[in-house]
Amino acid sequence: MKKTVTIKENRTFRRIYSKGRSAVTPFLVLYCRPNRLDHNRLGVTVSTKLGGAVVRNRARRRLREVFRLAGPDLRRGYDVILVARNRAVNGPYEKLTGAFYRACRELDLLERRKRE
Repeated sequence: MKKTVTIKENRTFRRIYSKGRSAVTPFLVLYCRPNRLDHNRLGVTVSTKLGGAVVRNRARRRLREVFRLAGPDLRRGYDVILVARNRAVNGPYEKLTGAFYRACRELDLLERRKRE
């Protein structure tokens, strides 16, 4: 299993927040921006308002897994930041996945064959 390339630098997060495009769902907020690479990079943000470390880590794991499984369906060459909202922690996994795909469709991140 291939590991997801992650975004770690604060300046990269800030650049994507300010110059990227965004889509909002009840489960997450998705920011994206082209990165001129041949692969996608992922950053995950979870606020302390959602709960303690255990709750925040569960939300991060769920969002990373949704992104990993959707990897073949996504266009290459984008930096993606997922910001967890309250429902991302305890909401049904299928609805979280659906919300992710809805946000990707809104931002035109899905490959042509998956858009129909």
